[in-house]
Amino acid sequence: MIGPILDFSVRNRWTVVLLAVIAASIGAWSLARLPIDATPDITNNQAQINTVAPSLSPYEIEKQVTFPIETALAGIPGLESTRSISRNGFSQVTAVFAESTDIYFARQQVLERLIEAGEAMPEGVEPRLGPVSTGLGEVTMWTVRFADRTPGDVKPNGTPAGRRTAAI
Repeated sequence: MIGPILDFSVRNRWTVVLLAVIAASIGAWSLARLPIDATPDITNNQAQINTVAPSLSPYEIEKQVTFPIETALAGIPGLESTRSISRNGFSQVTAVFAESTDIYFARQQVLERLIEAGEAMPEGVEPRLGPVSTGLGEVTMWTVRFADRTPGDVKPNGTPAGRRTAAI
């Protein structure tokens, strides 16, 4: 089986080279048009509602802030689920929508419901809709460190030196 292929390849080497160049060209053309993202978004559509109430305990946050927001979101078209975190002085409610739901329509619906839910909140507590983001943004971490000292610095390492720029 391999004998006839090798025989043909040796006798028609320019044809084989031409076919290889054509295949490589088609591959390069396809690669240039391939929709590739550096970090593909594999998460669902979601909207986050953050509320700060510094004077409330986790129990009070859950009772007076998180639960009313979750209740207000119930029934939004395309809403699949909600999840929440209630901590000292902070509530975060994440509303997860179906893939077919337009995220801007969903956010508009959430905003309308938040206006109604905001009326039942304690005084000075205002729920805020977070920016358009995905769960992928929750796993991204940044490291900030001070710039290295240069030989002419007056203060030694480890002591306050006033205003400094940070290198990222």
